[in-house]
Amino acid sequence: MTGSGKQSGHSGFSGDTDWFTPVGGAPTATATLDEPVWRSQFPDYYADELSFSHEDVLEALGPQAEELMAQANVDVDELIRLVNAETTVMPALILPDDLSVDRSMGEEDTEEQRAGVITALRSWKRTFLKSAVAAVLVTLIGGGAAAIAMNKSVEVEVDGQTHDVHTYAGTVGEVLQAEGISVNVHDSLSPSPNAQIGDGGKIVLERGRLLHLTVDGEQRDSWVRADTVGEALAQVHAPLDGSWVSHAAGDEVPLQGLAVEVKTLKTVTVFDGGNMPKQIKTTAVTVGEFMGLQHMTLGKDDSVKGGMGLKLKNGAEVHISRTGVTVVNRTEKVQQPVQKKEDPNMDAGQEKVLDPGAPGERIATYRITVKNGKEVAKVEIGSKITKKPKPKIVKVGTKQPDIGDGAVWDRIAQCESGGNWHINTGNGFYGGLQFDQSTWESNGGTAYAPRADLASREQQIAIAEKVAAGRGFSPWPVCGARA
Repeated sequence: MTGSGKQSGHSGFSGDTDWFTPVGGAPTATATLDEPVWRSQFPDYYADELSFSHEDVLEALGPQAEELMAQANVDVDELIRLVNAETTVMPALILPDDLSVDRSMGEEDTEEQRAGVITALRSWKRTFLKSAVAAVLVTLIGGGAAAIAMNKSVEVEVDGQTHDVHTYAGTVGEVLQAEGISVNVHDSLSPSPNAQIGDGGKIVLERGRLLHLTVDGEQRDSWVRADTVGEALAQVHAPLDGSWVSHAAGDEVPLQGLAVEVKTLKTVTVFDGGNMPKQIKTTAVTVGEFMGLQHMTLGKDDSVKGGMGLKLKNGAEVHISRTGVTVVNRTEKVQQPVQKKEDPNMDAGQEKVLDPGAPGERIATYRITVKNGKEVAKVEIGSKITKKPKPKIVKVGTKQPDIGDGAVWDRIAQCESGGNWHINTGNGFYGGLQFDQSTWESNGGTAYAPRADLASREQQIAIAEKVAAGRGFSPWPVCGARA
């Protein structure tokens, strides 16, 4: 099958064309096409016809089709004949089970059945035809030359790790499939799986990893394309300035995902009992965790506003109520008792200290409750006298003042107050003779008692006689006239 005059044509297949029978057509010159130009001419890849077409052969050979055929000195038609001549056993064409039993492409088939058959057919061509064509070219050109001509060197990078692949595959997906590399929905692949790959091409695959991120107790899941914890947190914009992170930045994020916890830096103000407020920086999430980090404890009667489970935010306040109960002994003075001695020769209302006496001492036991530094309760639970007090002795006069005609004042008192010498109705007038406070004080009544109703009959009459000596009975205009 030699001869430089062989050229390829571009006509279609008839219904009588078998798998390997070439169809006639106008010859074309051999040339090497750039891949974009070549792809624009054959955009649909393998044809969906039940026969090999010119386009199928050119698809199998790739962008170097014309160059390879020129080296072998064959055209498309002759290449198809050679494939037919060297192939005695073809691989089975596997159709999906849900297609019709007769596997035919009759008019009665549904569009879905047709699509299934076409998909299976193209897959069959892709698997069989490329190897068959390669075998023929190896025979014509020579093993080394053909292999070099059809072989591509492709760089494959997976998560930053690169390796070179020598392949006959035409697309990115075929290269990865041959390498046993699968692509999942959350992965990033460049170029796309259906993109053609040429010699010197590069495939970059970044695998998606599920990051279970918890920030200050709030969890969210995010897919990231990162190998390390630091890269993953940067991709989700996690708050890291001063934060506590459960993993080091260089730790690996495995393909099956990773749970990472972040606790942000916060400034909280602590009000601890009666102490001055204090600002503390912390990465704690709750009050309980904060107190543990600060080595702060609570007594059985202490409490925290909001509870230990209260979540902290930047600028939060922690209020700790400290309630302490203690038992203390205190030395106290014991007030001396007063002993009164009556003196009939001393005017009533007058007193004279005969002996001041002296206070005693005792030890008193108290149960004291302190809250936030302030004493809120004190209960005496016992006492003991350690020094007895010495009584204070006071002489008290009992002599009543001399009065004139007491009968007149009795009649006035009967008229003013019904004869009740100790009456206090709250109307501003006091005693049997109804003194107002200013009259009682200005005439010396406080020498007997603070108010008139607290003085004796005789003392009230004595003050009334002082008033009458200067003003007559005018302070008692009605009752004085009747007396």
